[in-house]
Amino acid sequence: MDMKLNGIDYHMEQYGEGEPLLLLHGFTGSADTWRPLLSHWSSWHCITVDLLGHGRTEAPAAAMRYRIERAAADLAALLDQLGLEQVNVLGYSMGGRLALAFTIFYPHRVRRLILESSSPGLKTEAERRARREADEALARRIEHEGVRAFVDYWEQLPLFATQRRLPAPVRAALRRERLRHTAAGLANSLRGMGTGVQPSFWEQLGGVQQPVLLLCGKEDEKFCRLATQMQERLPNSERMSVSQAGHAIHVEQPEIFAKIVSEFMTKGEL
Repeated sequence: MDMKLNGIDYHMEQYGEGEPLLLLHGFTGSADTWRPLLSHWSSWHCITVDLLGHGRTEAPAAAMRYRIERAAADLAALLDQLGLEQVNVLGYSMGGRLALAFTIFYPHRVRRLILESSSPGLKTEAERRARREADEALARRIEHEGVRAFVDYWEQLPLFATQRRLPAPVRAALRRERLRHTAAGLANSLRGMGTGVQPSFWEQLGGVQQPVLLLCGKEDEKFCRLATQMQERLPNSERMSVSQAGHAIHVEQPEIFAKIVSEFMTKGEL
């Protein structure tokens, strides 16, 4: 279904009943990212959203509209429209950065937090400046060469090397999902919600009181290292690394991923 959130037309979908679980996809993903996992989570009220510039959600022309603070405010408006005071949140990569931001800005609205292959941003201004320059160059490349050429490039990044082991139908479905985007949406997402633009949340981690699960694929050394560093600062967190998986655990090891999430969601009473 579609709804207007703070002036933007968003696409979202709902499945099942029970405790709500808000699912936030990564860059070049969409609500469809989570569809193969929903059968494992049928006892919950799963809410999937196409984030700004992705899928069937509007792609504003102003990059500032994609700022993570405004995207988090859109999620708060989504919960208001759905009549939900509090949800569990699962975010992957870019969606994980947004999930963490939402938890920091709206702590009373988050019950549990699951971060897959995520980070709190870059620690120094020098790192953020370099990343902004790289993301701007990539945004211009997308606008100049188009989505198909960008997806060809994106799929060859070392970050996604482990996905080449996936069965051909799974790889084809990933590619179709990526190709459905617009150049304007992807470019402005990089400019407005890239890691170089968002605030660093490293110093805020100590104030996150919710139970947090940090997930990484064992073959994704960078994000396993980040998960370890985050766990040291988060007061109520646990970390798990998944064998035979890289950055996208939910794609590369979907049944194991679904089981880990299920166990965390049902662990004790909060």
